[in-house]
Amino acid sequence: MIKRGFNRDKIKQTISQIKEEVSFPFSQVKEEIDEHLAAINENTQEIQANFAFLLELDSKIDKLSQRLDKIEFMLSEEPQKIEVKPLNHPEKQVFCVLYTEEAPLTYEDISNRTGLSANLVREYISALIEKGIPLTKSYYQSRPFLKLDPEFKEMQAKENLVNLSLASYV
Repeated sequence: MIKRGFNRDKIKQTISQIKEEVSFPFSQVKEEIDEHLAAINENTQEIQANFAFLLELDSKIDKLSQRLDKIEFMLSEEPQKIEVKPLNHPEKQVFCVLYTEEAPLTYEDISNRTGLSANLVREYISALIEKGIPLTKSYYQSRPFLKLDPEFKEMQAKENLVNLSLASYV
């Protein structure tokens, strides 16, 4: 119970003053905490963006590493040594037609360029394959087209695997 010597209004006024004095510093602290929280949220978003970027970068580095491994493996392999058995004159003629042409040719195209019959060209093509000449056969509208393997063509230019001479072209 409140003693009669105290004034209720004075007590209320004192309590009100204390509330004001205490609430101002608390509001300042709350404001500073809110600013700090906003800064933390911004930093969190930046960290998340950096993390996503690092994951993407890590993925790209892994892909590059795999590609480098493949390249190193390919470079460490010994070059393929293709052995080609000696060709006779008509086989060399057929080979030269295929060697000098970039586009795939039909048996008839080769026949027209060599002067050999289409049946003989078929036999010589089979002989070339048996002797180690890599040919690619593709079909267009049920017609076979033949082409010399581009890698073999490059090796032939560098190493003369078929042992062609200028006389072979005549």
